[in-house]
Amino acid sequence: MAKVVFKSYNPNDNLLLPPCLGDYLPLNHPARVVSAIIDRLDISEIEAGYAGGGTSSYNPRMLLKIIVYAYLNNVYSGRQMEKLLVENIAYMWLSGMQTPDFRTINIFRSRRLAGRFDDIFTQIVLLLHEEGLVSLKVQYIDGTKLESVANKYTFVWKGSTEKNKAKLEANVRSVLETAENALAMENAEEQQELSSEEMARRADRILKKMDEDGISDKKLRKTVEKVKSESAPKMKEYEDKLDTLGPRNSYSKTDPDATFMRMKEDAMNNGQTKPGYNIQIATENQFITNYGIYWRPTDQGTLIPFLTTFSDRYGMQSDEVCADSGYGSEQNYAHMFGLGIVPYVKYNMFHAEEHRKYRDNPFLTQNMHYNADGDYYVCPMGQHLEHVGDVKSTSELGYESTVSKYRAQNCSGCPLRGMCYKGMSDCRTIEVNHQANAYRAEAKSLLTSERGLQHRSNRPIEPEAVFGDIKQNHGFKRFRLKSNAKVNVEFGLVALAHNLRKYIALERMRSNAVSSCL
Repeated sequence: MAKVVFKSYNPNDNLLLPPCLGDYLPLNHPARVVSAIIDRLDISEIEAGYAGGGTSSYNPRMLLKIIVYAYLNNVYSGRQMEKLLVENIAYMWLSGMQTPDFRTINIFRSRRLAGRFDDIFTQIVLLLHEEGLVSLKVQYIDGTKLESVANKYTFVWKGSTEKNKAKLEANVRSVLETAENALAMENAEEQQELSSEEMARRADRILKKMDEDGISDKKLRKTVEKVKSESAPKMKEYEDKLDTLGPRNSYSKTDPDATFMRMKEDAMNNGQTKPGYNIQIATENQFITNYGIYWRPTDQGTLIPFLTTFSDRYGMQSDEVCADSGYGSEQNYAHMFGLGIVPYVKYNMFHAEEHRKYRDNPFLTQNMHYNADGDYYVCPMGQHLEHVGDVKSTSELGYESTVSKYRAQNCSGCPLRGMCYKGMSDCRTIEVNHQANAYRAEAKSLLTSERGLQHRSNRPIEPEAVFGDIKQNHGFKRFRLKSNAKVNVEFGLVALAHNLRKYIALERMRSNAVSSCL
C-alpha cells in the first residue's frame, strides 16, 4: 500500500510578506467590474453633502461600491454588509480593509444618497448607451406593486376621516351655538367649515363672557371647556390627516408616503390591501433605463409623469413607447401623440375586438355605421340615431373629455329591441367619445403593423421578465426603508444592480467568445 502524504497545514503560519487581497480576485470578478464602473462616475454631488469638520469620514465612493456590490449579490441588510466586510475577500478588497459599521452604511444609503442617487443611476445608463447596449429610442414600460415595511394595520382612510370630521364639526357647532344663545352672544358668522382654530377661539370667547358676567353654570362651562381641550385637538388631528392624504384615499401611520393597495403577492389569498408603492420601470434590451415611485395603485395615471422623468433624466424623449392596456387612456394617447412619440400602447378593448362575439355583434356602438357628414349613426334596422348634444366630463386626473350623445326617434315597435338594448326608454341613446375612438383606431393600426407585432412580442420579455428576475430570482419583494425619498434610493440600487448583473454577464460572454476564437 502506497504511503499517504498530506500537505503541511498550519493556520497560524506567518508569511514573509503580507498578502495582497487583489491576488485572490480574478481579473473578471464582479467586484472589479463594480469598482471600475463606480470609479468612472462623478459623485461630487454626494461629496458636497458632507459638512466637514470633526473627524475624518469614510470615502463615499468606497461606501457606494460596498452597497452596490451587496445589492448585486442580494444582500440588502446593513448588518449583513457589516459582517461581510470582515469575512468576504471581495468586500475587504472593495473597502480597502476598512470596516464601517451598519449604522454608517445605513445612514449613507438612506440620507447621503437620498435626492442624489438618480444622477448616479443616470450616469451608468449613459455608459451603457456609449457602449451601444441601449439606444434610449424605445421604452418598454410596465409597473408592479411592492409592499412597504410599514405596519399594515396602522392605516388611515380618507372616507372615514372625512366622515368623523364632519360628525365632530356638527356636534361642536351645535354646542357652541347653544352656549352663545344662552349667553345672548352674537353668533359667529356661518362658515363652510369649522376649523380647529375657530373652535378654540369661540370656546375662549364664551368662557371669557361667562367669567365677565359671573355665570356659574357648571354644566355649560364643562361642555365648552371640553370643546377646547378635546374637540379642537381632535379636529386638528383630522385636519393633519387630510393634509397628509392629499389626493390619496389612504396612508400608513408608520410610513405616511405609502398607500394601501392590493398586492399580487397575497399570502392570505384574500385580497387584503397592504401599504406599498407602485413601481414603474422602462426597459430596453432588459436594461432598466428609467424608474419611478408612485402612490397611485393604477398605472394609467403614472404614464405622463413617468415620461416626464425620462426626458428630465436624459434631456430627450424616446421615439417609441410600448405598454399594455393599463396605460391606454385618451389623456395618455393625447400626451404621447402631442410629443411625437409613437405609442404602441394597447387600450382596454384591444383584444376583445378580435373575438367573433364582439366583432359580429351589429348592436354594439362600435359596429354601427357612422355617417360623418350627417353626424348620425345607423342602427341594424336602418333607423338614424341623431346627435342630440355634447357633455363635458373631467377625469380624476383633471383631463377634460367631450362625449357626444345620439338618440333614436322611436324604438318601441322594433322587433330587435330586446337584442339591441335593455333600457326602459323607448328611444335608445348612445354616448360616443370621437376623440378617444380616433386615438384607439390609430393605436390599433400601429399595434397590428409589423413593427407593432415585434414590440408586442418583445414586451413580455422586457419589463415583465425584469420584474420577475428582481422579485423571484433575487428576492426583492418588500422595501426595507420608509418614505418616498428613501424608497426611491432603495429601488434605484436594485435597478442599478440588475443592470450591472446583466452587463457583467454580457462581458463574460464576450470574453468567452474571444477566448474560443483564439
